[in-house]
Amino acid sequence: MTGYTMLRNGGVGNGGQPWVLRWSSRIRLTWLSFTLFIILVFFPLIAHYYLTTIDDADDAGKRIFGPRTGNELCEVKHVQDLCRIRESVSEELLQLEAKRQELNSEIAKLNLKIEACKKSIENAKQDLLQLKNVISQTEHSYKELMAQNQPKLSLPIRLLPDKDEANLPLPKSNRNCRLHNCFDYSRCPLTSGFPVYVYNSDQYPFGSSLDPLIRQAFEATVRTNVYVTENANIACVYIILVGEMQDPIMPKPTELEQQLHSLPYWRTDGHNHLIINLSRKSETQNFIYNISTGRAMIAQSTFYDVQYRPGFDIVVSPLVHAMSEPNFLEIPPQVPVKRKYLFSFQGEKIESLRSSLQEVRSFEEEIEGNAPADYDDRIITTLKAVQDSKLDFVLVEFTCKNQPKASLPTEWALCGERDDRLELLKLSTFALIITPGDTHLLISAGCTMRLFEALEVGAIPVILGEQVQLPYHDVIRWNEAALIIPKPRITEVHFLLRSISDNDLLTMRRQGRFLWETYFSTSDNVFSTVLAIIRTRIQIPAAPIREETAVEIPHRSGKAAGTDPNMADNGDLDLGPVETEPPYASPKYLRNFTLTAMDIYRNWNSAPGPFHLFPHTPFDPVLPSEAKFLGSGTGFRPIGGGAGGSGKEFQAALGGNVPREQFTVVMLTYEREEVLMNSLERLNGLPYLNKVVVVWNSPKLPSEDLLWPDIGVPIMVVRTEKNSLNNRFLPWDEIETEAILSIDDDAHLRHDEIMFGFRVWREARDRIVGFPGRYHAWDIPHQSWLYNSNYSCELSMVLTGAAFFHKYYAYLYSYVMPQAIRDMVDEYINCEDIAMNFLVSHITRKPPIKVTSRWTFRCPGCPQALSHDDSHFHERHKCINFFVKVYGYMPLLYTQFRVDSVLFKTRLPHDKTKCFKFI
Repeated sequence: MTGYTMLRNGGVGNGGQPWVLRWSSRIRLTWLSFTLFIILVFFPLIAHYYLTTIDDADDAGKRIFGPRTGNELCEVKHVQDLCRIRESVSEELLQLEAKRQELNSEIAKLNLKIEACKKSIENAKQDLLQLKNVISQTEHSYKELMAQNQPKLSLPIRLLPDKDEANLPLPKSNRNCRLHNCFDYSRCPLTSGFPVYVYNSDQYPFGSSLDPLIRQAFEATVRTNVYVTENANIACVYIILVGEMQDPIMPKPTELEQQLHSLPYWRTDGHNHLIINLSRKSETQNFIYNISTGRAMIAQSTFYDVQYRPGFDIVVSPLVHAMSEPNFLEIPPQVPVKRKYLFSFQGEKIESLRSSLQEVRSFEEEIEGNAPADYDDRIITTLKAVQDSKLDFVLVEFTCKNQPKASLPTEWALCGERDDRLELLKLSTFALIITPGDTHLLISAGCTMRLFEALEVGAIPVILGEQVQLPYHDVIRWNEAALIIPKPRITEVHFLLRSISDNDLLTMRRQGRFLWETYFSTSDNVFSTVLAIIRTRIQIPAAPIREETAVEIPHRSGKAAGTDPNMADNGDLDLGPVETEPPYASPKYLRNFTLTAMDIYRNWNSAPGPFHLFPHTPFDPVLPSEAKFLGSGTGFRPIGGGAGGSGKEFQAALGGNVPREQFTVVMLTYEREEVLMNSLERLNGLPYLNKVVVVWNSPKLPSEDLLWPDIGVPIMVVRTEKNSLNNRFLPWDEIETEAILSIDDDAHLRHDEIMFGFRVWREARDRIVGFPGRYHAWDIPHQSWLYNSNYSCELSMVLTGAAFFHKYYAYLYSYVMPQAIRDMVDEYINCEDIAMNFLVSHITRKPPIKVTSRWTFRCPGCPQALSHDDSHFHERHKCINFFVKVYGYMPLLYTQFRVDSVLFKTRLPHDKTKCFKFI
């Protein structure tokens, strides 16, 4: 309580100690603050004064703290470095500032240009819109003018006549039948497609009498023919096979006539019917001679003049190879031109043998008016005299060593077996064919058999008797393959045969080989030829040849294709516009009717030439893309046409007679995806490219994650049924251009080289135009042909691994060229390029064209191809010799002709002329 009370009383007590404590605390705090103030304020002032006083001493060298000059400070090493850095930075800052100001100035100028360009673009858009309107109006006016001058034609309505009544004018006799009075054209309109109905012979009694081989061959042919229909109500022609019949079971003529008249579509007189009597043997009888066939057409190998109706009936060739294909290895070659015997003949004729024993009258007696009734006597005497003279080796035999074949009266019967006769003909340059002594017998099965065998082995037929009607004579020019000589000129035959040159002999032999292969050799050829003759007579266009349907392999696109510097290095060469419009296909072939009506003889008598595919042959092909190949001019115009041909115009457009055209690249590949992608990218930006067809030759599909390049044109990846090099030349329906650039997946060509090759091909559309050249050579020690790839100034082949050719040849290669050649290509997995060169040279009789001096075209770094295998060249040697056997001669032709550009890869202004040079 005491302490508490003291505190309440102001701390009084104990002598006043609390107050003293508070006062002493205040004094200490004040003193401390004053001391700190003196230290912090006055001490720096005093130190500064002292230092300043020291630096003011007279001895300047003893100054320690005074200010120094810049040079003195930079005497220290590290300080000098800092100084240099400061100066460098200062200079860079000044330069950057100058650049900034310069860039700002340029940005301002560019902004002005951008504004000006925007205005120009707007003006250009307006001008473009106006041009589009003008073009639209012009097109509309053009269509109106075309509609006024060329009225639109629509297909006629197809009329189906009454099946029971034809309403045809009746001829005085069935022997007077011609198309105008015995054929119902109303059943065969132009748009009908020429439907043909074939009776099944097995359903009729006479069917059991037919030769089994002929019946089987005929049925097999019918099943594959494009014109045959099962709907008899729409048929244009009705066909019935009645021969060859077997003698023991042959029906009587009256029975056969009744059976024919009872056919369901005979319609009382048999109009629009074709009765086919094929002969497989020389002794086939003319049993239709005593049968009333009404208005039906007849096709057989034997005709009398009272039976044959010109322009209505058809003389057909014998069907020797009924169920088998010709063996090309057994057919002798067409060279050498001259053979052992100048001519040969074997035959027997009883009437002539008896007459030959009599005294032969002189020419003076005949001139006086006493001409012999049968010239066979004179023929025997003359031919024997030629043989006895030994001026030339000839072989004539008028008696058979064995029993002769059965024959018609006055006909020369065949001697021996077929194989024996062929062996003799292989040794004969000419084969004599003596027509029957009865002038009323126009043609016989024996004569057609002799003609068939002579053409088969390359013996040129010499037919004695101008009254003869040879097979298909109304559409084939037989004087191009055979000699038809009147019998009274028998004494001049020897002189005539010796006067024919070797070139003419080879031409006639080659034409005979073509006729035999095309119209005689197989049952398909015979049947199709008969149909083609009827279709040609009534002027119905042929059915288009089929194309291979491309089965596309789905693939992903979108990878931006890069630009290969080697591909784009064209200098100032304007290769042409990269098409921005949709791909432009070649015009379709529209001359079906005119070609059928106007060009009959040219198409029937020419080997498949560079301007047509014999649309009246058994193959009946009319190519859907053959327009310009048939109709346009092919004269070579070295400088581009239409625009004058100066440098700028020449480079900017194709010129020529067809200024607008594109080509299709066909690229064969097999499981080389990286190489393929690189090759496709190299095509980016290639002018006049329509599309790329990649033929995927492997059963293994491309990788699913493979990204295909976008090169600006469609890429069609086609799946094949099997791995075959023949797939390179299939006529795919996706190829819509006439020009095809066949190229390997590892070929490395520049754009300017491709365009130059395209320009050259356009001036030589019927030939192969490419880059790598090769040639063939004769190996004297081994007596065979060799394939040579050495550098040479002469060539005979251009490899199709980088070459242009017409799509026309793809049809020929796939459907017309002998199957044995394609089989050889599949066997060796090689030689397809040699086969194409053989085909084109055989057709055109022209060598290929090589462009530029390039000899190889493989890309650097690509995997090795099959051609690097050691066996590659050995196989190609074998291929060439095999192909020669198939064709019968060596069709390849040598050439020293090469096409280069005068200013190839030369930098010149556009106003300078650039044209072609031929070396």
